[in-house]
Amino acid sequence: MLNYTTFGNPTDAPPLIIAHGLFGSGRNWGVIAKRLSDRGQTFTPDMRNHGQSPRMPTQTYADMAADLAELIHHIGGPVDLCGHSMGGKAAMALALTHPDLIRRLIIADIAPVAYTHTQSMFIDAMRGVDLSTLTRRSDATEQLAAAGVDPALQSFFTQSLDIPNQRWLLNLDVLEAEMPHIIGWPEDITGPFPGPTFFLSGGASDYVTHAHRPQIKSLFPAARFGKLPGTGHWLHAEKPRDFEAAVRVFLDA
Repeated sequence: MLNYTTFGNPTDAPPLIIAHGLFGSGRNWGVIAKRLSDRGQTFTPDMRNHGQSPRMPTQTYADMAADLAELIHHIGGPVDLCGHSMGGKAAMALALTHPDLIRRLIIADIAPVAYTHTQSMFIDAMRGVDLSTLTRRSDATEQLAAAGVDPALQSFFTQSLDIPNQRWLLNLDVLEAEMPHIIGWPEDITGPFPGPTFFLSGGASDYVTHAHRPQIKSLFPAARFGKLPGTGHWLHAEKPRDFEAAVRVFLDA
């Protein structure tokens, strides 16, 4: 089962699960999860091949949805589910195949479509870090900077470093091999999911466009849309308080 961290105590509100994106981990969401736990228990799992969760040979959305379903059966559902990027696609796949497990769904800056961009260049950059020389995270940050990685992503990637054991907490080989699945979307998942769904996007991001809305509405007929002005794809990291406030309003509606 997925490794996860729990915040808060059970209340009358359904549990909230937050599924992180590619190259992330549950710890990326710790601050937001802790703040949202005042309304009910909040769980931040590490997705497969990330963080402390099991290393598996695949990274398909059917498999990631099954992982989330197993977690929900373990903690008790139905739950509210929030997913960002890769985690958002996994959350959508779960909602479309097991709608009974989800009360409300929040999708952060991703659409149920295949994208053409790849993230493999970041795998190359992480592989280029000389792990044997690391004594602190800033050592890796300097090497990532030299590889041309954006400063915001340098900090994000180094959160997945295990400095004492000089290793990445990411299964880079599988993530690279499965990149077509990660940037794609399984067309055999049809749905729909009738429950309340909130697509919250970065105002400066191009991951969710008006051209995607017909596809979104066909799968999520109750979808609502919102944007956080002045944010890109990592909207929750750029404006965490605004992100938390928008999520809170939707969950408590």
